[in-house]
Amino acid sequence: MKAQFLKIFVKIRSSLWFTPGVMSSVAVALAFLTITMNDPMADFFESLGWTFSGGAEGASAVLKTIAGSMITIAGVVFSITLVALSLVTSQLGPRLLRNFMRDTTTQVVLGTFVATFLYCLIVLRTVRRSDSSGDTEFVPHLSVTLGVFFAVLSVGVLIYFIHHVSVSIQANRVVARVGNELLTTIDHLYPKKPAKDTPQKEERPSADFLDMFSRKSRPVPATTDGYIQFIDKEVLMEWAVKEDAVIRLEQQPGRYIVAGQPLVRIWPEDKITDQLPKRINRAFALDDERTPSQDVEFAVLELVEIALRALSPSLNDPFTAIACIDQLGTALCRLAQRNIPSPYLFDEGKQLRIIAPTRGFSEITDAAFNQIRHNVRSSVQIFIHLLDTIATVAYFAHRPEDQATLLRHAEMLVRGAREGLPEELDRWVVEERYQAVVRLCNEPRPGLEQDIDRQPNANETSLVS
Repeated sequence: MKAQFLKIFVKIRSSLWFTPGVMSSVAVALAFLTITMNDPMADFFESLGWTFSGGAEGASAVLKTIAGSMITIAGVVFSITLVALSLVTSQLGPRLLRNFMRDTTTQVVLGTFVATFLYCLIVLRTVRRSDSSGDTEFVPHLSVTLGVFFAVLSVGVLIYFIHHVSVSIQANRVVARVGNELLTTIDHLYPKKPAKDTPQKEERPSADFLDMFSRKSRPVPATTDGYIQFIDKEVLMEWAVKEDAVIRLEQQPGRYIVAGQPLVRIWPEDKITDQLPKRINRAFALDDERTPSQDVEFAVLELVEIALRALSPSLNDPFTAIACIDQLGTALCRLAQRNIPSPYLFDEGKQLRIIAPTRGFSEITDAAFNQIRHNVRSSVQIFIHLLDTIATVAYFAHRPEDQATLLRHAEMLVRGAREGLPEELDRWVVEERYQAVVRLCNEPRPGLEQDIDRQPNANETSLVS
């Protein structure tokens, strides 16, 4: 199943063992290969003057030195990584651990030192000294030369790793990394608009069918507990077409499911067999943590968590919160320019097969702003920046319902400012920013069918009067 494969892939991608394990395996294979090729290739490399020319004792000393230093440095790298992870957990939030564990640089650096250690260890066991019993001396010159090369390379990797860690734990870099992940999720889940930006007519089933479906469909329960990470809609579509049925998803990625809770509803009900629940459950990948792959809300909440921690009295770091708000604004600007996928999925014969509710602009905007707004009752700086960000998003928002969402949040912010800001001049500045949002949401957009003479509603007028 695709969903189960993606679940395993995410676990491997977020692990610190897979990449070092692969690199170590390659190093062991390379050690045996170079030992085997030592005699056939010795003359060629010797003519180039690149190979190690010492005897058995010298080769053993070099390999022992490299192996000992590599395993020591590997321990130092592990220690640095753990310190960085603990720092991120305490200051920016435990959910960001996954982002650091997925860092390719850290995985490759760990793999470099462990692989070099194992390579030297394998080569060292083949070095033989001549003795009175008749054993001839054997020195794998090519293998020792490569070991020295790997040691020099490892020194460069160590220097780069120290630089990488010092840069990657900076708050703005962490926020930017999470923001880029959010943008990637939006690009994956929300398609770009057509080139001519013409509104597409959404195919919808009749209201009578939807009412009948609610009354006559039967639920299929979950068999395990956990957060939904992936939903394989292709498998569900294939089954629905084969059985001539309609499926409605009752849960979205990111939701926590308890065993026995409905995952889907199916119509007609006679299509539900004893084996069907097991097959349906295989299309849902559940685990003990959320991932942003199909869950855009989780990527938003990662930024919100950083902002809330920055605004807490223990840290009191409004600049990090502002950086988070900027990234949220960038994501909302991109989302405002994208089509929201239809919840109704049809087969090639234009028959409705799947009803899959999706998170729209309003839900994602609520997730981005609600919790931050609740924690800024006395910070004029954050009030102003939130309203400026909403104004920026409003410039890109072309759908009337999106503009209404932005106005709603601006109204709540200005009400909160009136209640929380003691200085009249601060309140006046916030009101001025609110007026800018109102003007942007009311001005006509090219290519949109809307009333050019639209006036502020009663709520807008009362807030600025």
